[in-house]
Amino acid sequence: MASKAVTSALVFVYGTLKSGQPNHHWLTLPQNGKSTFLAKGKTSVKFPLVIGTRYNIPFLLDKPGQGNQIEGEIYEVDKDMFGKLDELEEYPKYYDREQQQILTENNETLQCWLYLLRKFPDRLLDKPHLTSYNNSSEQPYNEKSVRDPKIVAKDDLNY
Repeated sequence: MASKAVTSALVFVYGTLKSGQPNHHWLTLPQNGKSTFLAKGKTSVKFPLVIGTRYNIPFLLDKPGQGNQIEGEIYEVDKDMFGKLDELEEYPKYYDREQQQILTENNETLQCWLYLLRKFPDRLLDKPHLTSYNNSSEQPYNEKSVRDPKIVAKDDLNY
């Protein structure tokens, strides 16, 4: 029996990839592959969602049971788009990813991939735990194109 190749995946986005946020364009560029919005949802498990580094990056910290149920969006993506998301999130060098149960607004439960930070300084847990991320003028997200190339975000977690 031949194995069936994976052609699509469900991905839960909670930060800069959400609609209206700075990196949402990654999900809409045809050269990145295909993505289809399915639903809004929230994690069934609580996680700490914090903003960190001088670049104001939202991080979902790998501390299940702490924090809040995180609100976000569910997309079905093809393998090309999934690869581009891995590239954006610098998986597996920076972010890791895992599957989690996501509850939709229609009370469905979907198994979705999400990106999270496994290695981080404990002091990130002292930052305010968000339920939902929205880019703001108080803590503006800095896209990679405007960051100081001498200061890599993953080396800036203690900022």
